[in-house]
Amino acid sequence: MIKIFDIEVDCANCAAKMEQAAGKIKEVIGINVNFMTLKMTVEFEEGADTRKVMKEILRVCRRIEPDCEIYF
Repeated sequence: MIKIFDIEVDCANCAAKMEQAAGKIKEVIGINVNFMTLKMTVEFEEGADTRKVMKEILRVCRRIEPDCEIYF
């Protein structure tokens, strides 16, 4: 399952670091964080609890940029 989320992130470098860190989460098959469009595309494993996974992604991303936001 692929879903697209609106995000707030301050710089392209942070977006790249967020993408790399969030890609390591178990239920995430693939992820793309686009700084220019302020969109995050996430491919989830089949049967994954997307809300739970997104909370984990937000937690990981806030370690990189504490004021980032993901709207899910």
